[in-house]
Amino acid sequence: MSNAFVNCFKIPELRSKILFTLGMIFIARVGANIPLPGIDPRPLQRFFEEAADAGLFGLYNMFTGGALLNGAVFALGIMPYISASIILQLMGAVVPTLARLQQEGETGRQKITQYTRYLTIAIALVQSILLNLTLLRNPGEFFQGFSVEQYGSIVLIDPTWFLITSTIFLTAGTVLLMWIGEQITQRGIGNGISLLITIGILADLPSAVMFAYDGLTAGAGAAVKISLAQFAAMMIFLVAVIAGIVAVTQATRKIPVQYAKRMVGRRVMGGQSSFLPLKVNYAGVMPVIFASAILMFPTYLLGALAGATGQDFFRDIGAWLSPDHWFYYVFYSMLIMGFSYFWVSIMFKPIQIADELKRNGGYIPGVRPGDPTAKFLDFVMTRLTLAGAIFLTVIAILPLIIGEWLKIPWKVTQFFGGTGTLIAVGVTLDTMRQIETHLLNRHYDGFLKKGKARNRSKSRTRQLVDVSEVKTMNVGWLWTACGVLLVVGIVSWVLLEFDIVK
Repeated sequence: MSNAFVNCFKIPELRSKILFTLGMIFIARVGANIPLPGIDPRPLQRFFEEAADAGLFGLYNMFTGGALLNGAVFALGIMPYISASIILQLMGAVVPTLARLQQEGETGRQKITQYTRYLTIAIALVQSILLNLTLLRNPGEFFQGFSVEQYGSIVLIDPTWFLITSTIFLTAGTVLLMWIGEQITQRGIGNGISLLITIGILADLPSAVMFAYDGLTAGAGAAVKISLAQFAAMMIFLVAVIAGIVAVTQATRKIPVQYAKRMVGRRVMGGQSSFLPLKVNYAGVMPVIFASAILMFPTYLLGALAGATGQDFFRDIGAWLSPDHWFYYVFYSMLIMGFSYFWVSIMFKPIQIADELKRNGGYIPGVRPGDPTAKFLDFVMTRLTLAGAIFLTVIAILPLIIGEWLKIPWKVTQFFGGTGTLIAVGVTLDTMRQIETHLLNRHYDGFLKKGKARNRSKSRTRQLVDVSEVKTMNVGWLWTACGVLLVVGIVSWVLLEFDIVK
């Protein structure tokens, strides 16, 4: 494993991608800790520290990497972009124009990406206006239980000026995050949007560990007390969940494929046996991300409308989508199941696979080539998707139920299984798989394969590394900017921590 990490930096192209990705992630984390002008995030932070159950807004804060509680310019996170992507994907099934664009290849994808960006700006603009109005008028309607008299005022400047500036900063922050995610996907390693969500989830992990440790060592009269049995149960459950996620994510159903012999010139081609791997969890973590985004989007709007208008009607409707209500579990399960099949229907093309097999002289034993092969593959993938969707649903919901049963605070249980762990493990495996591809292409040992790479020699490896004079990106400007931001961040933290600047 250690050799694999060292080998990652021996390949110039891969090293450049990894360093670029780390630099972009650093910029994203800096933006998640820069407060909006005129906001004091400390009242909200004290409120969430005392809250036993943060509800769906705690989940939203987890997706933003704590930016929501920090009142930061990235407080909306990347969720408006995900919501826009989901809306356009769903509209592609009913709008003929979008359906044609999805089938036009690279040109159509670029056009859809452009529409997604425009819709992201519109969604971010609406959400930022509603959030700012809520913070000004009725923050207790948005953050259930928050009281200005008890915790203090959040907005400290003129309301009109705050509304204008904060709306601009929040919308620009979402657009910048969208750009960072796209740059990571194109020039870095891994899926940029998924990586930003994963880093945001893991950013709060150290505080959750400290919270669990404080609860474990707290006295009998403490507000939050975690017994040794509860802690042991959490650790066992954490290991079991991670092992289950890895096993199901890596699991495949191998469909045997036989290639017929054929004459190409004077040579006999084909005749060998192979297999077609179909993943049990073909959709990965995307159904969980989509379902969470769909749940958070209306709840966010309803909470913001309740705070902006002062009407309890919106709050009562939003309460149905709270983890405290039974409807949340039913609706969340239905969304995960539905998006699992929806994602497979978009990405898995049995007709195209059947045509490729027929064109190359391949066939599945016992199944006729052509349309019967497509129907067989569709039938097999439908059953596999059902198993994967049930697994995702159980893993996403079970920790919430166990947390309620064992009376463990949400701040701790969010990392012991559930949505956060599903996304973090799934995205980490996908990123490692991409790095694995780069390593194996250069005859290095990877992370996921067992044993040593075969058929390589020192001279061959040296030649592959020396000949790789690929033009890599000049990331010097990026590291200079990151260094400046790091110094400014450290100085600001010291000034605030020691009350040098009030």
